[in-house]
Amino acid sequence: MRLILYSKPGCHLCEGLQEKLEQIQNPSFELEIRDITTREDWFGKYQYEVPVLYLSNHRGTEDTEVEEPLPRPSPRASVTQLEQMLCKYISNLEKNNAE
Repeated sequence: MRLILYSKPGCHLCEGLQEKLEQIQNPSFELEIRDITTREDWFGKYQYEVPVLYLSNHRGTEDTEVEEPLPRPSPRASVTQLEQMLCKYISNLEKNNAE
């Protein structure tokens, strides 16, 4: 399971969220940071939205990758609150994939 953070340099909300995500102990995901300024399609889609979080998981017999958008956490959320939110979404996604 991968957690994808779309961000851009100089974005304080992005930096704060990345910092908190990196502080999560024993994460059940691999964190991937995507700088939207490196690709035109990402920039066009997310320039006014960052930070944006997606959970990426392999699904089905073809092992296709599916990105599920996550709601943006509050900048005031603690590391613990962020971890609890992610655990909830990861468990829901895993449950849906098992069905």
